[in-house]
Amino acid sequence: MNFPSVLFARPEDFINGQQLDEPVFFTDLNFDQIVAAVTAGRDEYNLKPFFYFPLNRTDEIEYRHEVMQDLESGALLDQVKSFSQKMREMRENLARVENFFNRYQQAAWFLDAVEIYCDAVNCLVDDLSHEALKSRGLEAFRQYLADYTRSDRFTGLLAETKKVRADLAAAKYCVLIKGDSVKVFRYESESDYSVDVEKTFEKFKQGAVKDYRVKFPWWPEMNHIEARILDFVTRLYPETFSNLDGYYAKNGNFVDEAISVFEREVQFYIAFLDHMAKLKRGGLKFCYPRVGNDSKEVYDYDGYDLALAYKLVGEDSSIVCNDFHLRDGERVIVLTGPNQGGKTTFSRTFAQLHYLAALGCPVPGTEARLFLFDRLFTHFGRAEDIQSLRGKLEDDLVRIHDILDRATSNSIIVMNEIFTSTTLQDALFLSKKVMDKITEFDLLCVWVTFIDELAFFSKQTVSMVSMVVPENPAQRTFKILRRPADGRSYATSIAEKYRLTYEGLKERIQS
Repeated sequence: MNFPSVLFARPEDFINGQQLDEPVFFTDLNFDQIVAAVTAGRDEYNLKPFFYFPLNRTDEIEYRHEVMQDLESGALLDQVKSFSQKMREMRENLARVENFFNRYQQAAWFLDAVEIYCDAVNCLVDDLSHEALKSRGLEAFRQYLADYTRSDRFTGLLAETKKVRADLAAAKYCVLIKGDSVKVFRYESESDYSVDVEKTFEKFKQGAVKDYRVKFPWWPEMNHIEARILDFVTRLYPETFSNLDGYYAKNGNFVDEAISVFEREVQFYIAFLDHMAKLKRGGLKFCYPRVGNDSKEVYDYDGYDLALAYKLVGEDSSIVCNDFHLRDGERVIVLTGPNQGGKTTFSRTFAQLHYLAALGCPVPGTEARLFLFDRLFTHFGRAEDIQSLRGKLEDDLVRIHDILDRATSNSIIVMNEIFTSTTLQDALFLSKKVMDKITEFDLLCVWVTFIDELAFFSKQTVSMVSMVVPENPAQRTFKILRRPADGRSYATSIAEKYRLTYEGLKERIQS
């Protein structure tokens, strides 16, 4: 039996437990917020490394799409969730075992954990046997699980577990408490008078009466009296408890490794599907994108920033969706328009979509075709770092030089308002030099800028503009449309900087 993974099609790509580092661009894209929201409440599975590991082959992306689509259909998702819940209960039992001081109590809770595990595995086998699976990953796991449950290892464990449980159930005893003495002896079919007592006193019950019955407190730990009674019981049934002791010592590693790996990996899909469901309830759409590196024609319709959308849905606010399409030789989206108009959000959306696609996840939108990049770079504005001894312009130049030095023709770059600390003439000169390199490498790029001239740099560049309400230019619509830059972006940014807009002047006059 050999089953590697439901996340990775090839064994050489398999990761399990590695602490991969978060990509440096996560903060720029707010992808750290996305991962935090998706994985919330699932810390025990250590899912974050899976989101730090984009795929580089279309076959592996299709592999994950298949699994995700299988889980989306029918009752399978709920069945896998039920399996995971039982596995969590099993681990909770095992964790409690370590806190007990009595070895027989430890063994009894261990027995409970094994029973939960066997039940979880058998239920999942039965559930999967009734599903018309289409994914290679789940079909391979179904076959592995069927072989495992027929193996001597599992059938032997199940048979031994049932025998030990039956022997314990047969160990019946009586406890006689008189004053401060406790006597424990075998149960010899003594009469149970509890039903007769209840029947005798039933006639005295009239209407609502106070309940005088004593309720025994329940907690897992035994007190010293209970422990002593258990000690007496073990003497009454020495063989039964000797077998329990041996069972506990022998079956320490009863959980199959591949099943444990499956339970962790399938949480990647469950977590993302649950996250999707929350956004879908808010009216947002997801789709399975076409992904490849054979063409740089990319598009997405009705896309949105996943991090922002999750926040707005939680606030019951509306979300503005946008489209983009690069065709033929188009490579660079030059995005201009007024500040606070959604330009940065759009640039993040473009990068988020491509990264989600590389993870094998559905992406925001109704239809999408995306490029399978080798590396993704971002250049967003940062506050000056006094320790670096570099000014803002120098820092921009050093960072963009480093990006262009490492980028290949299969990379994606997203830039947001660079060279804002210098004059327009110098910013235009430097930006054209950077654009020369980007077009030379044939890179896919989104460039948010106040320099409208870049939108007409070459046939590879496409102009998109953040829109305002025509009757009220101060009011943003957050729609990003493909249209020529109107030449007012830089003027608007300067006016806003020095509070020379209509709203700014009005506020200053009133004050």
